[in-house]
Amino acid sequence: MAWMRNLAAALAIGGVQAASAAEPGGHGGYEGPPYSVERAEGAIELRSYAPHLVAEVTVEGDRSAAVLRGFRVLAGYIFGGNAEGREIAMTVPVAQSPALPGGGLVGSVRDAETGPWTVRFMMPSDFRPDTLPTPYDGRIRFLTTPAERQIVARFSGLPTSGAFDSHAEALRGWAAAWGLTITDGPHLYYYDDPMTLPWNRRNEIAFGVR
Repeated sequence: MAWMRNLAAALAIGGVQAASAAEPGGHGGYEGPPYSVERAEGAIELRSYAPHLVAEVTVEGDRSAAVLRGFRVLAGYIFGGNAEGREIAMTVPVAQSPALPGGGLVGSVRDAETGPWTVRFMMPSDFRPDTLPTPYDGRIRFLTTPAERQIVARFSGLPTSGAFDSHAEALRGWAAAWGLTITDGPHLYYYDDPMTLPWNRRNEIAFGVR
């Protein structure tokens, strides 16, 4: 966990974080949410996600500032900021979504730029809601996500709002071509730490569909 602590320190002075996983949905040796791919075309996939336990916090601020604030809160929890002083394994991706009451759909990432935002970490699969240590920070919430389908576009480079919106447009066209209705999102997924070279980064944008 030493490098994770160093990453958290780096994030304290700027940047956006994400780690990785080994199971389906993972990246770089870190666990991620389990999913199966129903259909794929180039960098776009239709995924079926299984339910999984997450920790989340809602924060104010523009997109890049909010993911940093949310990461700090959640990283504090998994690095021992809890009633047991227990360290919890990092997972991927760091997920960020517009904080809409009851969920919902935003027109573009730029439309949601000023926030608020919800930032999530998946909890490792060996935990259940009743076995997670209690966080010191009362802003942290735990929930089990429902099974859901998402269309997801993967891209490298810097995760700017413009880049996310460009791939969101491709997703909307793909959904229409396959007769899928977009129901919520966009959801932004960050898989790599800020020191990763842009062309080696894994970024994703997703929408819930039915």
